[in-house]
Amino acid sequence: MNRQTTSVAPVREAPPSFAELFAAHYQPLVRLAGLLGADDPEDIAQEAFARLHTGQLRDDGAAVAYLRAIVCNLTRNRLRHLRLIRLRRPEPPEPVRSSEQSVLLAEEHRELLAALDRLPRRQREALVLRYWLDLSEREIAAAMGLSPGSVKTHASRGLAALGRALEEDA
Repeated sequence: MNRQTTSVAPVREAPPSFAELFAAHYQPLVRLAGLLGADDPEDIAQEAFARLHTGQLRDDGAAVAYLRAIVCNLTRNRLRHLRLIRLRRPEPPEPVRSSEQSVLLAEEHRELLAALDRLPRRQREALVLRYWLDLSEREIAAAMGLSPGSVKTHASRGLAALGRALEEDA
């Protein structure tokens, strides 16, 4: 019995068309981009297909791997970009006061400064150093040449007198 073996060359399938690739892999690539953290996964998948369409692949069988790599790179780049944007975001502007609010605030400041001017010198110094310059009692004591206990006394008496003066003006 003579068996002849015939060797048959393997039949190479034609690579899938672009439309077939899109139909088969678009949704999985959208999910991949979403799972990687993209806030616009559909845009990323579409961009990957656009790059595949305009690019030249040496191996048609590598199209799916190429698409996955593009999705990973685009997602990484967009997340990096968003992180930089958030770091460089300017502070929101201060709310604008109405004219009435500005006038009332200016009047309150004027009343406060007038009441502060009427205080004895040491009480006024203690309050200004504490509340305008935000100094500690020791720093105030050193600046005024007093003991910390005296600073406490002058500040306490100054606050009480200031409160009474502002109540009288109101």
